[in-house]
Amino acid sequence: MFTDLTQKLDGILSKLRNKGKISEKDIAETSREVRRALLEADVNYRVVKDFVAKIEKRALGDDVLKSFTPAQQIVKIVHEELASLLGGEAKPFALKGSQPSVMVVGLQGSGKTTFVAKLGLYLKKKGRKPLLVGLDVYRPAAMEQLEILGKQVDLAVSRGGADDKSIEAIYEKAKRTARELMCDSLVLDTAGRLHVDDEMMRELEALKTLSQPEEILLVIDSMTGQEAVNVAQVFEERLGITGLVLTKLDGDARGGAALSVTSATGARIRFASVGEKLGDLEIFHPDRMAGRILGMGDMLSLIEKAQENLDTERAETLEKRLREQTFSLGDFLEELKRLRKMGPIEDVLKMVPGFSKAALKGMRVDERQFVEAEAIINSMTAEERLHPHVIDGSRRKRIARGSGTTVQAVNRLLGEFQEMKKMMKLLGAGSRGRKIKLPFAPF
Repeated sequence: MFTDLTQKLDGILSKLRNKGKISEKDIAETSREVRRALLEADVNYRVVKDFVAKIEKRALGDDVLKSFTPAQQIVKIVHEELASLLGGEAKPFALKGSQPSVMVVGLQGSGKTTFVAKLGLYLKKKGRKPLLVGLDVYRPAAMEQLEILGKQVDLAVSRGGADDKSIEAIYEKAKRTARELMCDSLVLDTAGRLHVDDEMMRELEALKTLSQPEEILLVIDSMTGQEAVNVAQVFEERLGITGLVLTKLDGDARGGAALSVTSATGARIRFASVGEKLGDLEIFHPDRMAGRILGMGDMLSLIEKAQENLDTERAETLEKRLREQTFSLGDFLEELKRLRKMGPIEDVLKMVPGFSKAALKGMRVDERQFVEAEAIINSMTAEERLHPHVIDGSRRKRIARGSGTTVQAVNRLLGEFQEMKKMMKLLGAGSRGRKIKLPFAPF
C-alpha cells in the first residue's frame, strides 16, 4: 500500500545519508520534500503541516546538527514522529466482560461484514467463543454473507428473519442464542450506508444504548483517502468510537487514510486487514508500520507470522532430519505449504529489513512457481519423495505428465533440492554438537 510513499521517503532520506555534515538549509529542503511526498500520498494537509513542523523543530536542535551521525538522527526523528502520527504504542485488544459485545460500524462497501468474520476468528484463536450477529436489515445479502463467512471459520451466526426489520428484536434474539450456545461474546455487524446520514446515526445510537458495547470499532476503507477523516469525525462525535479498523491495506492506495485518521480524530487504529483471507488480520502496531513505511522492515511481525504457522513438534522433527541428513522432498513440500500460509511472498520479504527498499524494486515473485513445485512433488510416489536419486528419465516424464508441467520443470526442482541439501550438509557439519535453530523455513 505504501510502496510509492516508501520509495519517495527513502530517496529523500538517502540524500541526507550521503552528507557528512547537515545544515539548516538541508533540513529545510528535506522538510519540503517530505511535505510534498505526504500530500501526494493524500494525507490531510493539516496533519502534514503539524507533522513536518515537529520534524523541523527536533531536527534543528544542537544534538542533531552537531552530531557525528546527523542523517541517522533525522531518520530516527522521522520514524518516531511517524509512529506518533499513527497512534504511538499499540493497544492490545482484550474483552473483559462476562458476555461483552463489539459493535462494528462503517459505510457500505468498507469491508465491514468481512471484518466481523475476521474478528470472530481472531477472538476464537484467543480462546473465546464469539457469536456473529447480523443486524443489517436493509441489505439481506449482508446477513447471508455473514452466515457463509461464519461457516468458513466454524462460528455461530445469529440473524433476523426475512420479515424482521427490528434490530432490537434481532439483538435480543442473539443474546438468547448466545446463552443457549454458551457463547461468551457478541460481534455485531451493523448496517452500512453509502454516506453518513442522521437516520443511520440515530439507529446506531439506539443500538449502542441497548447493547452497551465494550468496543465500538469503525471500519474504514484505506482507499477512501482524506474522506476517511470526515467519516471518522462524524462517527466519533455521535458514537464515541473506541478504535479504528483499516481494511484493504494490501491494495495500492496511497495511504492517506492511515496517516490521517488517528491525528484528526484521536481514535487509535486497532486492527489492520492485510489480505482477503479470513486469517489476514493484524493488531495495528504504529511503530512497526512506521518502520515499513520508511523501508526498515518489520521483523517482529514476520516472527509472529512464522510462530502462528509453526508446529513445535514438527520443527523438532525437521531439525532432527536436517541434522541426520534425511531431509526429503516430502519435508520440502510441508515447509513450502507453511511458507505460503504466511501470505504473499512479496509481503513477507518486505518485512525483512533491506528488502523493502531497492532489493524489491521491480521485483515480482511468481507464486505459480510454488504451485508448480507442489504439483510436481504431489505427483511423486512416497519412495521418490524419500529417495529422489531413483527418479530416472521415465519417472521424470511420468511426474511431468501427472503434474501438468514439463520434464525441464521437474529437473529444475530436483536440482534446486539437491543444492539445498548440500547447503544443509555444510550447515550440519559446522554445527555438530550444537542445536540447529530454525525459526523459519530453511529455503
